[in-house]
Amino acid sequence: MVSSQIIRGCLEQLKAITKIEFCVLDTTGGVVAQTEGVAVPDRNMVSGFAQSAVDSQIVGNSYFLKVMDDEELQFILTAQGNAEHTFMVARIAVSEIENLIIAYKEKFDRNNFFQNLLLDNLLLVDIHNRSKKLHIVNNVRRAIILFEMDADSEAIASEMLSGLFTVQNGDYLTEVDENSVILIKALDEKDGYKEVEEAAKTAVDMLNMEAMVKVRGSYGTITNELKDLSRSYKEARMAMDVGRIFYAGKRVISYNELGIGRLIYQLPPSLCKMFIQEIFDKEEMAEFDQEILTTINSFFENNLNVSETARQLFVHRNTLVYRIEKLQKSTGLDIRTFEDAMTLKIALMVSAYMKELERRNGR
Repeated sequence: MVSSQIIRGCLEQLKAITKIEFCVLDTTGGVVAQTEGVAVPDRNMVSGFAQSAVDSQIVGNSYFLKVMDDEELQFILTAQGNAEHTFMVARIAVSEIENLIIAYKEKFDRNNFFQNLLLDNLLLVDIHNRSKKLHIVNNVRRAIILFEMDADSEAIASEMLSGLFTVQNGDYLTEVDENSVILIKALDEKDGYKEVEEAAKTAVDMLNMEAMVKVRGSYGTITNELKDLSRSYKEARMAMDVGRIFYAGKRVISYNELGIGRLIYQLPPSLCKMFIQEIFDKEEMAEFDQEILTTINSFFENNLNVSETARQLFVHRNTLVYRIEKLQKSTGLDIRTFEDAMTLKIALMVSAYMKELERRNGR
């Protein structure tokens, strides 16, 4: 339902133009919104008019008009003024408020439609019928972009994103939980994943810099029909989860670029645990301090190049070799060889996944 603040803003704009005072009341005579100088009518008078069969009446210098929605009475509007055009202005005000009701009801219905669509709660025939009723074009290329933030920041993030991505451009925003905002991004025929990536990064940068909101973004594959948006949403959700575990340094993560992280994420926990035990036991994993982990990650980033890794870490080459040999002694893996490096890389990723599962289970 349209808020009292929106109605009041509409009334104040009309007053500024016409110099007429307005008041909008509910069917029992309670004030919903009013301009500053208006005289609030008696509740009994409003209640009696609400129950009458007439659409408008005049009492003194006040006009009373009914505000309808699908033939159902929503509000009573009063307009107070001595000008001859007061009644005409009052009818304009009624029309404006009725249009606001329709617009906000459609917005609510559209939001409800997309929530159920993304959560797979609609049959194919329902998708077709409801999208047609809500004037949402079916065969448009779209992709789901998911933004995740703290619950306290969701409202401001949603407000800023609604200014960046508008319905006029075919974009829609919705939420299915308190920690994320979902953008249903419309794309031109020539647009691809580069444009989706740019849209996600632009939004993340804006929220991080202008609103000081710590946010991460992810997106799924491009779809051609509304019915496939739930798949893109699931992909974006998986990308967000996988990115949080394996690619924490990335601000925006794509489902198409999850790599081996996607494979590990879909492995059963029992198989992951078995793999970890084959490589090294839990006690040895716990012994990996920050220095060793930094060394390992830098060594991988530099394609197993000892000299380049030593330069990046600002350590002597022999110091780096000592650390690598120490790691080899404790794990039996020499990360200077491709096979052992790959094994350790996967083991560290599996271990990170297991820790995330333990965190979710509260253990």
